[in-house]
Amino acid sequence: MMLYAIRGAICAENSTESIWGRTRELLEEILRANTLDIDNIVSIIFTCTKDLNQAYPAVSAREMGILHASLMCMAEMDVVGSMEGCIRVQVMAYMGVPQNQVKHIYMGRARALRPDIVGGVQNAE
Repeated sequence: MMLYAIRGAICAENSTESIWGRTRELLEEILRANTLDIDNIVSIIFTCTKDLNQAYPAVSAREMGILHASLMCMAEMDVVGSMEGCIRVQVMAYMGVPQNQVKHIYMGRARALRPDIVGGVQNAE
C-alpha cells in the first residue's frame, strides 16, 4: 500500500447544515470512487473560503466514523476573484492502487477548479 493525497472540492451555503451536509457528500463520494476504507485514512485537511464561517467541516468526518485520522480545518487563501463558498479537502490515505488510479473529486460548481481531471462525477448543485 502507498500513501496518496486525494483532492476534492464542493461548494456550500454559509450555514451549519449546508457546510456539514456538503462536506459529507464530498467525503462519501471520495470514499466510494476510490473504494477507500475509513481505516486507511491518515489525515484530512479541510479549507474553506472566508465566507464559510458557521461550522467546521471536520465535524462531518467525525460523524461518518472517521475517528482516528488527524483532521484539521484552515482558511483558504483569499485570492481576488476566486470561487466563493468553497470547501476543499486533501485526504491522505493508504491505497493499494497505482497513483494514476486515484480519483480526485470535484463536485457542482467546484468542478470549474479542475476541468483537467473532472469527468467522472457530474453532480450539480
